[in-house]
Amino acid sequence: MPEVIFLSAVSAYFIILILCSIGLKRRYSRIGREGLPTATIIIAARNEEKNILRCLASLDKLSYPKGKMEIIVVDDFSEDKTGEITDEFIIDKPLFKKIIPEKESQLKGKINALVTAIKKAKGEIILLTDADCEVTATWAETLASYYSKDVGMVNGFTIINNGNIFSAIQGIDLVFLQSIASGGINLKYPISCIGNNMSFRKEAYNEAGGYEGLPFSVTEDFALLQGISRLRKYKIIYPLEKESIIVSQACANAGDLISQKKRWGKGGTAVPSGGLVIMVIAFISNLLILLIPLFFSPVWLYLAVFKIIADYLFLYPVQTELGNKHQLKYFLLFQVYFIIYTTLLPLILIFSRKINWKGRIY
Repeated sequence: MPEVIFLSAVSAYFIILILCSIGLKRRYSRIGREGLPTATIIIAARNEEKNILRCLASLDKLSYPKGKMEIIVVDDFSEDKTGEITDEFIIDKPLFKKIIPEKESQLKGKINALVTAIKKAKGEIILLTDADCEVTATWAETLASYYSKDVGMVNGFTIINNGNIFSAIQGIDLVFLQSIASGGINLKYPISCIGNNMSFRKEAYNEAGGYEGLPFSVTEDFALLQGISRLRKYKIIYPLEKESIIVSQACANAGDLISQKKRWGKGGTAVPSGGLVIMVIAFISNLLILLIPLFFSPVWLYLAVFKIIADYLFLYPVQTELGNKHQLKYFLLFQVYFIIYTTLLPLILIFSRKINWKGRIY
């Protein structure tokens, strides 16, 4: 009986990878540079004095038609020098402006910062990234080029440049999760997206009720994705495109990584039923691999090896397209990490639901 369960789980898991691979290969029409919509880039920054300058410097190099772009930095009540560093950098740069969120707002944390900026945004489309990220020069122009009239949201891939094994493993994991999300969205089944590389039409955002009208979530990007999806009016796409990648910083230590995974996991509990099925299948597949020492048989071992090879074959073309396949030399270490955390995370969330993020408790 356990072998039948394992075979069923791995088979379903393999089918999911095949479907997501099909979604990842989807290609979309693009607008020429002269037809790009006006754009507002928003960065909500809280206590980011170590990262903000690198982010701002990369934004300053963006390629976009003159007069069609603005950049808003929201200093989200930072308690360090984030605001001072921002002021000094943008003083002679008219594309940039810094604002402060509304103190009296009933909205929580980062959502309040984003809402304040979106209300002031002049662009037809909004592009979001984080203060610990660096954008490529073609990032905004590439995402904006997908905004034909019926497109409401366009997402991009984020990578982590590995300075060590710990960050490389996180980088592989991040690309894997985004590949599942991209495949699902491109097959018209929005499962998730990543908030540090997303964009949306302001009109679609307003029609969805904005962050004020959406249920609160510690993963506000996911909440907005679902809100625009429920309109059933706009296309949501997630192209596998190197020109729109963003480079993010890895979590510095295990504590930060656990907090990140708890936040993503808690936000992910609101996924549509199909997304929950995917999570359950992944959980069962990885749990049964951990149980191999208890139920060892050649069949179990073959299934485990098949699942691991399938993961590699799924990741390889994505990492190659993103110019990041050098990280795959750590693939087996990633598998150990992936199998363990996807099994333990549901248990952690049952017994520890509080999330500490940027000095705030949710």
